Amino acid sequence: MKFSDISAEEWKELQPYLDTCLLPVTGLTGREQPWETTEALEDLRDWMDMVEIPFRGRVVTYPAMHYAGGEDGVNEVCRQLKNAGFRYVILISSRLELNGESFPEADLAISPTSESEPGGKPRAADISRMVQELWR
Repeated sequence: MKFSDISAEEWKELQPYLDTCLLPVTGLTGREQPWETTEALEDLRDWMDMVEIPFRGRVVTYPAMHYAGGEDGVNEVCRQLKNAGFRYVILISSRLELNGESFPEADLAISPTSESEPGGKPRAADISRMVQELWR
């Protein structure tokens, strides 16, 4: 569910069920050509679908951090999202390698790894397993 789909009136009722925030991190640097930026956003959308679609009704997707302010900036946003009421924050990036040690405020980081499919994309079944383990 997108953040923009939730009204102020609905939030109190939905908040107990929507306990997980998906925070996309695009990883743009400003050096990309327009078509490269489009490609990065399309890749990230495809990755996000692997969380948003199967876990609709439990996950709220927030706006992407396109030009992340480094680890401290991302960690601060994660911390503030938890202060706002989310129990879990999942970071997702199709370009940046996000590891849990660098982002301790996130509960799960999904990003390219050497064990992924060609191109670094994780398998949908692996993402599903990671999210379900987070909620246990």
